[in-house]
Amino acid sequence: MAETKEYLYPSKWLSKASAGDRVACELRMRIISGMVESGTILSENTLAADFAVSRSPVREALKILASEHIIRLERMGAVVIGLTEKEIEEIYDVRLLIETFVFERLVRMDTTKLVQELSKILEMMKIAIKYQDADEFSYQDVLFHETIIRAIDHSYMLMIWNNLKPVMESLILVSMRGRFKEKYDDFPRILKNHELYIEAIQSKDRNLMIESLHQNFNDVQGKVEDLWMSQQMLSKGVEQE
Repeated sequence: MAETKEYLYPSKWLSKASAGDRVACELRMRIISGMVESGTILSENTLAADFAVSRSPVREALKILASEHIIRLERMGAVVIGLTEKEIEEIYDVRLLIETFVFERLVRMDTTKLVQELSKILEMMKIAIKYQDADEFSYQDVLFHETIIRAIDHSYMLMIWNNLKPVMESLILVSMRGRFKEKYDDFPRILKNHELYIEAIQSKDRNLMIESLHQNFNDVQGKVEDLWMSQQMLSKGVEQE
């Protein structure tokens, strides 16, 4: 993409991305950050000129964003829908469901290698904080949770995660960039929360895991136990079969 303006999505994350993916990643960031507002009409020709690409990658990008329900395709172009507060809450609901399910599987597994891998990622998060690199911290934060999910080798759970990841990644980037500027003192607490995650996985302590989920999803307090109970019931049902 041409350097016509400053891009919001980290260019170093796009080294192996197609032209369509590059446009989708940047447009997604512009929409989720509020730079492109809901109701804005996106023209293929304008976007092609903006990103210095042909209309084909733009069309590909718009299809991707339409599948994520943050734009709506129409004859005149595409209309930006954006994300509502309810939809953002729902994304975190799904993350909670995934991670409670994953922990139930981890309880029955040898987690020695996983704990080592998570500890390495945590060290990278500390370095990112030291050098005030919000993008690197965001990358390692997403990697931390993805590593936990990949550890159980569940193809359909990973598929759900991968569908959720692009929008969630943009939300995390926007959030962390803001925190590094305005709430830098909050990062020791965030690191402590991730240390709690590792401790819960290592000890296979459900109470500790509930506490760590509360700490990491403090904007969805009250939902964790309900989801956890539902997940335990599902797990017992699977075992009985």
